[in-house]
Amino acid sequence: MSGPLITVRLEAREAGNVAFVTVDNPGKRNALGIAGKMQLAASFRDLARDKALRVAVLTGAGGRSFIAGADIVEMKSVSARGAREVHEWVHRACEAIRALPVPVIARVNGYCFGAGMELAASCDMRIGVSTAKFGMPEVRFGIPSGMEACLLPQLIGWGKTRELVHTGDHMDAAEAHRCGFLEKLVDPLHLDAGVEQWISSILAAGPRAVRLQKQLVRDWERMTIAQAVQAGIRACNAARRTDEPRRLMQAFLDRKKK
Repeated sequence: MSGPLITVRLEAREAGNVAFVTVDNPGKRNALGIAGKMQLAASFRDLARDKALRVAVLTGAGGRSFIAGADIVEMKSVSARGAREVHEWVHRACEAIRALPVPVIARVNGYCFGAGMELAASCDMRIGVSTAKFGMPEVRFGIPSGMEACLLPQLIGWGKTRELVHTGDHMDAAEAHRCGFLEKLVDPLHLDAGVEQWISSILAAGPRAVRLQKQLVRDWERMTIAQAVQAGIRACNAARRTDEPRRLMQAFLDRKKK
């Protein structure tokens, strides 16, 4: 298959599996063509079947780029008839990330543009290096920002979203952190340590509780406050169907006694 290779490394830890998904096309700044989007969607769909999976990390190969958007060489020759498939695959890759039943961390190690920013927005948490650049440049190439660009307002607000999608301008990592796109901003040397801190925290939590929490957060996106409260009650009740809450609460009490 042509296009970038998506590599998946599964790390078995005592508390469960950690997946590292890498877009490996550094020669093109990890730009994604249709083939790469298909592979990325398939990789996350496969991971969703792993009952021992606890957390996944999405990143780009090399030290310059996370995912620098779509493959412009491929995009420029797309006809109106073929455009739907191109854009559908951006959505399918993003949706596969959002549908993964465990948290996904975006490890943003460099350029994060267009489809790359949509994929990062589809992750549950984002950590980026101080040298990263962000933007939604589609209007400068004659098309609007669509698909999971619709996730941006809930992360960075309507005003910042409008600025990015109407102008195509870039923002630096400090601005991405200030406006709320990045939860963590780190020096490049501390990127992996920052990712590991999140992984360790997730692994310390209850596996079932985290899966229930991820689904609950997705439910909140489409619910009124009253509906979300009731969904939360149902999720807390569902958590009690195993002994996970009792075990973790008892372990906490036992530690306090020491």
